[in-house]
Amino acid sequence: MSVEQLNEVRDRLLPMLRYAAEEYSHRVPAGYPVVVDQIEQGQIGIELDASHALYIVSDGADLFATLSSRASRDDARSSASRPKFSGAPVNDWRPLGAAVDQQSLRNLLAELLTAWNTQPNVIFITDT
Repeated sequence: MSVEQLNEVRDRLLPMLRYAAEEYSHRVPAGYPVVVDQIEQGQIGIELDASHALYIVSDGADLFATLSSRASRDDARSSASRPKFSGAPVNDWRPLGAAVDQQSLRNLLAELLTAWNTQPNVIFITDT
């Protein structure tokens, strides 16, 4: 069941990933972005660099979205009771429902692109 769902998600998500890869090709480090299309291994996704990636994965029964980014080094949103460790990897693992809609897929990709665009010391202009 999950492989069929992943194939359906792939058909809708892959054009968005390819477009994002084309748009970000001059903004990311050499060798990136990488569009991952390994449906036989149960994953599709995109890597913008070594720390920023979005994958839709299947465990054989269910679908999950995994969103990876890096915590900002200059984030002042911490306090004595809740420290924020800067530069630490952030891995967000979310279950996806049986009927993932197009808007949810767009939102996942937008979260990844926003995490890339708002990181400190990005040299390239990412929007106008």
